[in-house]
Amino acid sequence: MSKPQVVVTRRIPHAGLELVQEQADIRLWDSDEPIPRATLLEWVQGIDGLYCLLTESIDDELLDAAGPTLKVVSTLSVGYDHIDVDACTRHHVAVGNTPGVLTDTTADLAIGLLLATARRIPESIDAVRRGEWTTWKPEWMAGYDVYGSTVGIVGLGRIGTAFAKRLQGFDCRILYYNPEPNPANADAVGAEYVEMDTLLAESDFISIHTALTEQTQHLFDAEAFRKMKPTAILINTSRGGTVDQEALYQALVNGEIAAAGLDVTTPEPLPADHPLLQLPNCVILPHIASASYATRARMALLAAENVIAGVKGEPLPYPI
Repeated sequence: MSKPQVVVTRRIPHAGLELVQEQADIRLWDSDEPIPRATLLEWVQGIDGLYCLLTESIDDELLDAAGPTLKVVSTLSVGYDHIDVDACTRHHVAVGNTPGVLTDTTADLAIGLLLATARRIPESIDAVRRGEWTTWKPEWMAGYDVYGSTVGIVGLGRIGTAFAKRLQGFDCRILYYNPEPNPANADAVGAEYVEMDTLLAESDFISIHTALTEQTQHLFDAEAFRKMKPTAILINTSRGGTVDQEALYQALVNGEIAAAGLDVTTPEPLPADHPLLQLPNCVILPHIASASYATRARMALLAAENVIAGVKGEPLPYPI
């Protein structure tokens, strides 16, 4: 009996690839760069399962190209804004992601990004390399203390709560905003629910941990930045679309906020000549929140388990 046919759209950690190969015949785009759209539309014809990444747009065009044999789309990510879930439902295609596994790794990175931005660590490293470290100067490279500060969290879900847990060691006052209060998570980390305007006005640091939806698209716009403290720092490890980057640039240049630390941008990768990259008070990372060896391997395995279950017609272990 022939094995199911699965397309894997990128080079992935070996553990995930090996698991899929045991159960299916795979066609792998063996590169660290995204598969071209035209190639993907050709490869999906007649397949049973698709193992994809955030860079692949899963829409009606692709689902039509795949045809009725396609049973499952499994993404190597928690986020799934690149997948038209309604279209998949219409085509009777199951969709899975990799929830939970990257919670702690992402929270660690958010803390690191907060500290790097607050204490101007990248600026200081660059200054040393340029030979600008001449002597000890009382206010040179002075930054902002995290301990004892007020931190606002937008989205107190799994990652937001893990981030807040780490802040407890800094004796921070923790505020949070959700569309609806989350008392269970809040009680676990001593967070106080406030309205968004209050969070903007009172927070020394704001960290975004919400999903990207129509409601959160450009949640942080020019109006939001005007409501923040001029000493405030914005951290984003969620999705680039939650921040209006043009408004952020103006806020940083005009001193409406002090600094920003971004692990996510729009687009990704951010062009090397983008204005935000020219600002010393904007730290930008290449979307590495989940980039630990252990977490990426676990993500690959979860996505593999989804695609294997899907091609067999079984319920996905990690469905959207």
